[in-house]
Amino acid sequence: MPEFALKYADARGEIKQQVMEAGSEQEIRDKLAQQGYLVYSVKPRSALGGLSAGLRGRSKKLDVEKFLIFNQQFVTLFRAGLPILKCLDLLGDRLTDPKLSPIVRDIRDDVKKGSMLSDAFKRQEVFPAIYTTSIMAGEKSGALGEVLERYVNYQRLALAVRKKIILSLLYPSILITLVILLVIFLITFVVPRFASLYATTNAQLPGPTRFLMAVGSAAENYIVVAAIGVVGAIVGLRFYLRTEQGKAASDKVKMRTPILGEIWSKYQVAQLARLLSTLLTGGIPLVQGMETAAQSVGSPLLRRALAKAQKMVKEGQPLSGALASTGIVPPLAIDMIEVGESTGALPAMLNSVAEFYEDDVNTRMQASLSLIEPAIMIFMGCFVAFVLVSLYLPIFSLADSFG
Repeated sequence: MPEFALKYADARGEIKQQVMEAGSEQEIRDKLAQQGYLVYSVKPRSALGGLSAGLRGRSKKLDVEKFLIFNQQFVTLFRAGLPILKCLDLLGDRLTDPKLSPIVRDIRDDVKKGSMLSDAFKRQEVFPAIYTTSIMAGEKSGALGEVLERYVNYQRLALAVRKKIILSLLYPSILITLVILLVIFLITFVVPRFASLYATTNAQLPGPTRFLMAVGSAAENYIVVAAIGVVGAIVGLRFYLRTEQGKAASDKVKMRTPILGEIWSKYQVAQLARLLSTLLTGGIPLVQGMETAAQSVGSPLLRRALAKAQKMVKEGQPLSGALASTGIVPPLAIDMIEVGESTGALPAMLNSVAEFYEDDVNTRMQASLSLIEPAIMIFMGCFVAFVLVSLYLPIFSLADSFG
């Protein structure tokens, strides 16, 4: 009989993993459900199956905005009283997204065969862990509509924060790009022309001019090699940053960067608080919610910190103390979470933590960018002034000698 790797939670929310033999995946799911366990995943225990699943997951990537629209439509149809299968039928035939539409049709076919909705979504291996876990909790509690609506609100808020940050970075990015292009143009085009002119005069050039001419000459001769090297370095860095080791190294660099490191840390804390608040409000136990949140965050550093905190919570430590031991969560957030635990309002307090730090990140981003923009302009002005003075200084010297 084939072997399956299981991951499930017992009634106390404790996560367990084991390998079991069975005739099919559905047989195992039914057996665990009858025993009162909450099933996370059931996967065939084979290297080939794991490889194909990994390739399948990489080949499908959801568009966040279109996924939000799908969920809004799904909630509206479900709230209108339509059965789940009818909702999927309507959405599967009418979605215009070429990536999402076939996935929804596959989910509809699984549900038709008797699968739970959460299981059907999970088999596609493209949906966030928080989404499939929330649907599972909604099915277990009989409040699927409320859970879906809560996830839509979470998704809308997360997307709004992300868009706000991207828009804040847009102008400085364009400004930096223009400055780089200006520097390249001056060094590779303007400076060599003046170098050719001064070479015919046999005049003694000032030190700044000689330095600039040497840089311009080297840039003109090796511009193609430099361009290939830069492109190669960028491509290599992108591939490296996609690995777990690269992501971890990137996180460490981000955390140690002055000013921006604090902004990045607070954004991660806001994201974590929002995830946990959404899961706990949906009826997910704390330990299970931390497990799901760890699967949903993109930072390896934060995932390791959550795994450590989750282990401490399992052993009976409060969430505030467990998160404080990681050294990533700011003291103010720890204090707020501690108050939420003592008053029995942890989900609401986590939501307040998320809102507070999202506003703080936005404020600090605006303040930092207001300093970066003048710094870029000052650098550009100083560089252009240096180039102009260095280029025209020999002309003034020649004019004085002829006078």
